[in-house]
Amino acid sequence: MRITVNTDACVGAGQCALVAGGLFDQDDDGIVILLEEHPGDADLPSAQRAASLCPARAITVNPR
Repeated sequence: MRITVNTDACVGAGQCALVAGGLFDQDDDGIVILLEEHPGDADLPSAQRAASLCPARAITVNPR
């Protein structure tokens, strides 16, 4: 799996960090920080949930 984030699109809602704290964090301005670009398969559900909850659609999850 590969996760990418568009920090320019991020609005700082923080949903990603709330539902997948092992994959995402936020900087002091609330902008997404990707902690793990290539997490294991076990993290796929939480990564997809974070992407689906992102109001700015700033997170992309490619399962392969």
